Amino acid sequence: MKALVLKEYNKFSYEDVAVPEIGAQDVLIRVKACGICGSDVHGMDGSTGRRIPPIIMGHEAAGVIERVGADVSEWKVGERVTFDSTVVTRQDFYSQKGTFNLSDYRKVLGVSCGEYRQHGAFAEFVAVPESVLYHLPDSLSFEKAAMTEPVSVAFHATNLIPNEINDSAVVVGAGMIGLFVIQALRLKGYGTIIAIDLDQSRLDMALEFGADYALKSGDDTVEQVKKLTHGRGADAAFEVVGLTPTVNLAISAVRKGGRVGLVGNFSPKVELPLQAVVSRQITLYGSCASAGEYPACLEMIASGKVRVDEMMSAVVPLTDAASWFDRLHKGEPGLMKVIVAP
Repeated sequence: MKALVLKEYNKFSYEDVAVPEIGAQDVLIRVKACGICGSDVHGMDGSTGRRIPPIIMGHEAAGVIERVGADVSEWKVGERVTFDSTVVTRQDFYSQKGTFNLSDYRKVLGVSCGEYRQHGAFAEFVAVPESVLYHLPDSLSFEKAAMTEPVSVAFHATNLIPNEINDSAVVVGAGMIGLFVIQALRLKGYGTIIAIDLDQSRLDMALEFGADYALKSGDDTVEQVKKLTHGRGADAAFEVVGLTPTVNLAISAVRKGGRVGLVGNFSPKVELPLQAVVSRQITLYGSCASAGEYPACLEMIASGKVRVDEMMSAVVPLTDAASWFDRLHKGEPGLMKVIVAP
């Protein structure tokens, strides 16, 4: 089969590789669409340390079942499916509690981090366990279905933080995940939603997707947030970048007793304003991937309750994917989600 292989950092090769073998409880998927995630872009240049070459990346995907393992009985060849990016190979303490995203045996498709290498879906075929499969609604295209993974990340984060009807929220970072967080907050009954970013075009999109206010980050951002939230600060904040300045901004933007969801993980380490967190009794929530939100997200995308079309900048063949990685890495204005169609 053909695949896009990261041979070394910043260097791809479109080449022939062996079709993945499947175990008794696995299925082989013919990939129809796979999104380029921001983590793939930063993995490409080695900055995250989680895409050690050689690796076939890609974990936001959908396709058609090509072959099933000997013990697979509930899935048939030809069925249209998407699949969770988190592969859990064994039941453990965390999986039994429903938090398989925290499993000690968790692997992520398209990731090579030293502990494991799990080839992904920038290829004609990918092998996954039947346990991570989900049927596609008839009306849902493969391209839209490939957006389910980032949508589920946003909903997982918003589900982790308790809220009351009409709570106010700040979203720091209005990239794609931030825009999905905004949509999730609106569906969950939040009141005032404030988006913060440095890019005006992203702030404009945030307003289109449900934010009430869009603030360009600057020296007086926290004061602006307070003016919009009864002088106290927001009830909750969601940080969707993963850098020291943005984490500190999220913490500063919530009221005393507020909650902060940490979704972005661009940087492995950040400096935390410990005294502010302790003395203002701020609760921090780390959010990892998703854990069971796929079915609901698929239905909401199919029904139009969650909008994904505007985020899909281009659908490109696998042969051209390397050049689109380069464009994303350079931060081309207006470019958001690129879907690869093997």
